[in-house]
Amino acid sequence: MTTLFAVPSEAPGGLDADIAMHFGHCDAFSLFRIENGRVTGAAVMPAGEHDSCLVPVERLARQGVTAIAAYGMGARPLHGFLASGIQPYHAGEARKVSEVVDAFLKGGLAAFSSDHTCAHHAEDAEGCGHHDH
Repeated sequence: MTTLFAVPSEAPGGLDADIAMHFGHCDAFSLFRIENGRVTGAAVMPAGEHDSCLVPVERLARQGVTAIAAYGMGARPLHGFLASGIQPYHAGEARKVSEVVDAFLKGGLAAFSSDHTCAHHAEDAEGCGHHDH
């Protein structure tokens, strides 16, 4: 089975990058093709400008992403990922992209649930205490 796994990342993206604290405010998405429990390919997709938190969800779905790990996101993108067939995971304690990829390969990431979502509906900082904007 092949998985295309995405991680919202700080610039420049890739395995050595820091994980972005919020899906909607990342610089890039580090993408990893995973086959038979191994990373077989990697790429970086710039996040680009967007005026809706669902735009990156749609872009990732068009790229064929099937799983994503993030620290924070609102309820709208969470539901958008689920509706698009993309399984969201919580990044846990990982701080580097390489750490979250390793945790994913070992089956050590929890599914992202509504308990992990930011309490805001727009892309502002109200109620989202795990990061600053």
